[in-house]
Amino acid sequence: MIPYSRQLIEQCDIDAVVEALKGDFLTGGKTVSDFEEALASYLGVKHVCVMNSATSCLHVAYQIIELKSGDEIITTPLTFAATSNTAIQCGATPLFCDIKYDGNIDERKLEALITPRTKAIVPVDFGGNPLPIHQIKEVCEKHQLYLIEDASHALGSELDGVKVGHVADMTIFSFHAIKPITTFEGGAIATNNTAFYEQAKLLRSHGIVKKELWNSDMLILGENYRLSDIACALGLSQLKRLDSFIDKRNEIAHYYDKRFSNNPFFTTIAIDQNKRSTYHLYPILLDRSLWCSKEDIFKALHAKGLGVQVHYKPVYQFSYYKKLFGEQSLETAEDFYRAELSIPCHQGMSMDDAKMVADTLLEVLTSIKGCRL
Repeated sequence: MIPYSRQLIEQCDIDAVVEALKGDFLTGGKTVSDFEEALASYLGVKHVCVMNSATSCLHVAYQIIELKSGDEIITTPLTFAATSNTAIQCGATPLFCDIKYDGNIDERKLEALITPRTKAIVPVDFGGNPLPIHQIKEVCEKHQLYLIEDASHALGSELDGVKVGHVADMTIFSFHAIKPITTFEGGAIATNNTAFYEQAKLLRSHGIVKKELWNSDMLILGENYRLSDIACALGLSQLKRLDSFIDKRNEIAHYYDKRFSNNPFFTTIAIDQNKRSTYHLYPILLDRSLWCSKEDIFKALHAKGLGVQVHYKPVYQFSYYKKLFGEQSLETAEDFYRAELSIPCHQGMSMDDAKMVADTLLEVLTSIKGCRL
């Protein structure tokens, strides 16, 4: 089975983890700050604070802006649930903005959703495709809102030659196993705001600071969201090869773009020339005539060894969200969900693998009858 995405662990990664296991500090040691400094240098930002997951980072970012009961955030429904779940944990209400057919939030629809209770806009770089972040920032500045960018898919993505992570008040990255690099589980907050960075460090470690000798003090109520030295050792090793990972994903994606052009079964998502995507996902959007056969297509592809997946069920369709906020409907998000399949595209694949994926996909779709519209 070729999965839609996966980690690439090589001997250098194993050696780095083994070396860290032999060290004096398995957690709370210098490898954590080394990883943070390396990430900040790679991104070109002042500060990075790593944590045990991107979910933890989102929760901390919301606490930093003092998100609370009665507040609202505006976000996309086409994301993993953590983007909005962590806002609910803070007592806030997520409002969902519809998307465009590239999977990213529709920035033209944001202002209509802003109310006196809106505290922040939280867009997602879907699949690694950079957002129109400058336009979203303009909306935030006009209405005095925080901008928190969920770039969990986009470590290493670029817009106009600049790495994602420079524009928002805080940018969230993920190091989950199938993301651009992995630390097993893990995440980071990148920011140029020193006060936010200091607050993030406090919140990830119980709100406690060391003073002198054995004495410490608890300044705020925090969490245990620390990332271990073992995980950071793996992250440092992986980070050295991140650009080569992205190069490979782009090579495969560009092959797909050419191979699938003008096929009758689906469209692909074009990445603008001024962008570089991580291609955490390579989505295809099935023709409407195939939506009724999507389950059959999914099963047939899995039976032939292609580990396709669907990204994402709109968050507001989950039972928990319906119970809290009632029925909701956003036309493009729901059409995208009906159409989308993520096909294999990752650094662990060869070009022969990519050719097999393309051949198998077209073969399966040719055999599907579809439905009348």
